[in-house]
Amino acid sequence: MADQIIAGQDAPPSHGAIASSDAADLLEKKLSQLQSLLKCCYGDGCDWFDAIGATHRDRVMWIAADLADDAAQLSQELLKQINAADMPKA
Repeated sequence: MADQIIAGQDAPPSHGAIASSDAADLLEKKLSQLQSLLKCCYGDGCDWFDAIGATHRDRVMWIAADLADDAAQLSQELLKQINAADMPKA
């Protein structure tokens, strides 16, 4: 049995409870994961991607889309936090 998470990352907190530094760190991790995943899917040396079949290719692209969606949500959260910090308190 595997007791360690392969990616070495803890599960993220709920999106409503993400602090600014946590959101920035999580965004960086999601973008790094997406970058690594996509590097496996194009260019020289990605023959395995073509060979895995349509179903698995679709699933890999689904993972990439989920990571991109997570990154977009995290960037919006960071923008909200930045804008809230920049607003003068009345």
